[in-house]
Amino acid sequence: MQYRGGIDLGGTKIQAVVVDEAHRIVAQNRCATPSSGGPQAVARAMAQALRDAASQAGVDTGHLAGIGVGSPGHVDSAEGTVARAGNLPDWQAPFPLSAALSELLGPPVFLGNDVGVAVDGEARLGAGRAYDSFLGVFWGTGVGGGVVLGRKRWLGRGASGEIGHMIVRRNGARCPCGRRGCVEAYAGRRAMEARARRDVERGAKTTLFKIMEKKGRSQLSSGVFAKALESGDEYAIRLIERAVEALGAGIASACNLLDVEAVVIGGGLGTRLGDPYAKRISEAMLPHLFTPERPPRVQVVQLGDLAGALGASLLVPGSAGNAEQARRSESSAHVEPPAPHGHPGQPGRPMTKR
Repeated sequence: MQYRGGIDLGGTKIQAVVVDEAHRIVAQNRCATPSSGGPQAVARAMAQALRDAASQAGVDTGHLAGIGVGSPGHVDSAEGTVARAGNLPDWQAPFPLSAALSELLGPPVFLGNDVGVAVDGEARLGAGRAYDSFLGVFWGTGVGGGVVLGRKRWLGRGASGEIGHMIVRRNGARCPCGRRGCVEAYAGRRAMEARARRDVERGAKTTLFKIMEKKGRSQLSSGVFAKALESGDEYAIRLIERAVEALGAGIASACNLLDVEAVVIGGGLGTRLGDPYAKRISEAMLPHLFTPERPPRVQVVQLGDLAGALGASLLVPGSAGNAEQARRSESSAHVEPPAPHGHPGQPGRPMTKR
């Protein structure tokens, strides 16, 4: 039996999995993304996360067939580098992430864009299997996206699917990318936290930061937002509603151009807030759709918050064909909705058939 590693690098968390030849998760581990120390500290944390997962699986990392990594920022897969990862600490210059991880763990490391590999994971193993075309929207620290047309991810000239940088208000709020009016300026967790901090300094009342401290966090994570919403925090509710309106307008504009069959919502916030907020995003899209009488279906990812790590594992050579075979063999299988908060099942259980 051959095993592969997959690592999803996010702005607040690192998710690592070990999977077998049938794409079953044998073990998984999660840790917080370092908030300081630059790329070197992040690489060390990623390596430790996968070591811990491999240890649970009883596998030495050196015996893995390969390791796939989904990373934010500008990913140069051929060179094995990541640059301009704005949601990560002090990460602007190109950093040889593939080489650093391979030195720490042993096997060859293959890089891909974080949202891109998550979309590929959903297309091959999750919700996207039901559609010829869909838009993947990953709502988390930022707002990332991917476009699948004819069952293949459309790459354009290398920067397609940037749904978070659709302009929803000219000269609007400043986005972390430096531009104004982007969807991410209103809906990205990082941008929402920045706004909340400014508003609290001006006297706004919210429990967000108390919940953050109680959870031992240094940032407003998806779980912090979810807890504030559950407790009826009026400020948090308004902030999230503002995000939903921006997402609705931006996604609808993309759908007007592409006319996709479905929109698949993932990411830390998208997965954590789940179906009720997928429905609200769908409703927020309607006023902006050119054909509101036949809107695309809007649903949450089926692979939950493991979509990125599973998708990353497909970067290892030889795994794509296995995914295609798995999809064909299970094309008529019934896929049940994900477990609450998007956790798709226990380690060792198939991720595409329940």
